[in-house]
Amino acid sequence: MAKVLVVDDAKFMRVTLTNMLKQGNHEVIGEAENGRQATELYRSLKPDVVTMDITMPEMTGIEAVKQIIGEFPDAKIIMCSSMGQQQMVLSAIEAGAKDYIVKPFDESRVNAAISRVL
Repeated sequence: MAKVLVVDDAKFMRVTLTNMLKQGNHEVIGEAENGRQATELYRSLKPDVVTMDITMPEMTGIEAVKQIIGEFPDAKIIMCSSMGQQQMVLSAIEAGAKDYIVKPFDESRVNAAISRVL
């Protein structure tokens, strides 16, 4: 069971991911709606895994990945992208993200990604 921080600016997407993660016997220990909140919560919660949306207000997912990996090189971050964001996904992987999942989310794919990065 992984302790997961779910980061997405859309409440609906956070709820969807949280439900899928719970089905996979993971514990969602926090939610953030932008990259700035994500980096602050990462510091205080020290989750096992982060699911990180790419496109968010205030601080993008890629900027948040760079900041989190800069402070916590072993952080395990899975990017959440929409179709057509391949270039941004590559940037996120280069910044230190470990994997990615594509919206609309597939429960088995989400939980397989968590297992892969752990």
